[in-house]
Amino acid sequence: MADSQAPMVRPKRKKVLVDYLVLFRWIPAIFIALPISALIYFCIYVGGIWSATKSEKRRQMEHEENVKKVVQRLKQRDPKKDGLVCTARKPWVVVGMRNVDYKRARRFEVDLSAFNNILEIDTEKMVAKVEPLVSMGQMTKVTCPMNLSLAVAPEFDDLTVGGLINSYGISGSSHIYGLFSDTVVAMEVVLADGRVVRATKDNEHSDLFYAMPWSQGTIGFLVSAEIKLIPIKEYMRLTYTPVRGTLKEIAQAYADSFVPRDGDRAKVPDFVEGMVYSSSEGVMMTGVYATEEEAKKKGNKINRVGWWFKPWFYQYAETALKRGEFVEYIPTREYYHRHTRSLYWEAKLIIPFGDQFWFRFLLGWLMPPKISLLKITQGEAIRNYYHDNHVIQDVLVPLHKVSDVLEFAHGELEVYPVWLCPHRLYKLPVKTMVNPEAGFEQHRRPGDTSYSQMYTDVGFYYAPGAALRGEVFNGAEAVRKLEQWLIANHGYQAQYAVSELTEKDFWRMFDGSHYEHCRRKYSAVGTFMSNYYKSKKGKKTEKEVLQAEAEAAIREAADADAE
Repeated sequence: MADSQAPMVRPKRKKVLVDYLVLFRWIPAIFIALPISALIYFCIYVGGIWSATKSEKRRQMEHEENVKKVVQRLKQRDPKKDGLVCTARKPWVVVGMRNVDYKRARRFEVDLSAFNNILEIDTEKMVAKVEPLVSMGQMTKVTCPMNLSLAVAPEFDDLTVGGLINSYGISGSSHIYGLFSDTVVAMEVVLADGRVVRATKDNEHSDLFYAMPWSQGTIGFLVSAEIKLIPIKEYMRLTYTPVRGTLKEIAQAYADSFVPRDGDRAKVPDFVEGMVYSSSEGVMMTGVYATEEEAKKKGNKINRVGWWFKPWFYQYAETALKRGEFVEYIPTREYYHRHTRSLYWEAKLIIPFGDQFWFRFLLGWLMPPKISLLKITQGEAIRNYYHDNHVIQDVLVPLHKVSDVLEFAHGELEVYPVWLCPHRLYKLPVKTMVNPEAGFEQHRRPGDTSYSQMYTDVGFYYAPGAALRGEVFNGAEAVRKLEQWLIANHGYQAQYAVSELTEKDFWRMFDGSHYEHCRRKYSAVGTFMSNYYKSKKGKKTEKEVLQAEAEAAIREAADADAE
């Protein structure tokens, strides 16, 4: 199969003005995005300190007042005159990379910008109650000194609780705990009619609890969440294991790194990550929590990867291909955010010399530029260029399909490095938007249990080989082929990513039955835009949005009558 999936030979592409704008994109990135980002990070730091000085009672009171403002704002809306409801957050603030702009249409905005506080850390119940704009950087700064962590702590500092629940979130511990939404204990949601409800998996709003993940905020406004905490230790004992061979052999080595062939659960690591650097080389990393006492024993190496002048983590991990397998200890919080400084490996394209020692030493402390500022400074032409000559995708596939998707992507995308991160996909009481394969439990494949199927997030974040060689590359067509492959192989596409899905194919990939049921039950139809039209590529006109909602309302009414 590998030969049939060899990268295609494409004709050379003529350079145009936008090629040079992209080539020199580092100029606005360094002189505009980096200094402004540093100022923003400083303000966030001061805001965190200010929030920490408030008592939990004070923060809860402020939260309740802010919820009342949201309810009052919703009640001001006249459905006949005002547009569909959305947050007042600017589109460029969102971490997602889709070229979408539904807020160009007439809309009714609700400001949620005040919901950025950690409300409570309950060490007895092992639950953190937080507002939706709390970032992973905020959370780890508070919890790690307490030797606590969210069960799933995604790598980017800027990722927010709301985005991780309403869309999806994953980390190297997801092979144990599942996706970010699987670690949520309760959600506080403001519904379209202004009601405020608390949804858990076993109360009267359990249907809403299961419908919110992957809904992109199209059922109601999430205003707080209670999330599972776990005990951790001060360091991560990380083992780097180089792998050489075919993509199938690399995929097998990746599976073996966290699914022991003898079934011994004691051998399952706390954290897992794989990086495939080419069609024949990769490095698998497994981490186990370790105490400070163990890390500082004579002969052990401590690597402070969070220091500004350190090599970018993905490049440092690649040295295992020359060094062979090695072990070191990394402070846990620094390990959690190991990919933030280099934006995984995207920063290499934005600032080509950003990985050089002189730049890291002089300006590394300013990294990374905020994604929102990069989006502002790129302009329409560069944004369209990246859609055509760039790939940013996270695809979720069954573990036994990893070698297949790697071979497929090598032929169609040829994007390296590739990120591999396993996660459980649970068999839930209702059919949510993402579900395990039917009958998976009967096959007894490695990593699967009677209640969950092992999946893998396969991340592609770079320019394809054809674009790097100056060849013609049709990004839209490549994404279409990838999406069709996912539909045929029971895979899913992260909704932040660039998509070419038609509405029909969107609902072939995602199961919309329970989602649509909850949109009807909680009066979201006609108030919030539907999931597909919110994520559909391109600018939205008011006519298109209203027509889509009207058509959806007719279909949903017909479905309700049928039920």
